[in-house]
Amino acid sequence: MNRFTAWTRTVIARTRGAHRDAGAGFVEYAGLMILIAGIFTMIHGLGLDGVISGAIMTAVNNVTGG
Repeated sequence: MNRFTAWTRTVIARTRGAHRDAGAGFVEYAGLMILIAGIFTMIHGLGLDGVISGAIMTAVNNVTGG
């Protein structure tokens, strides 16, 4: 068996077999939540929350004509 065939069988076994990456989705979700929480903390810590909300309000008023 050549190396490509062995690699192909390994990939198929890992995606369909009993040892597939079942917990990867949770780990990726948790990492994404930590990243988002860090961004919100940084925005609040720098005092940009008022600037961002004002910019969103201005954009909405420009679209709606209000």
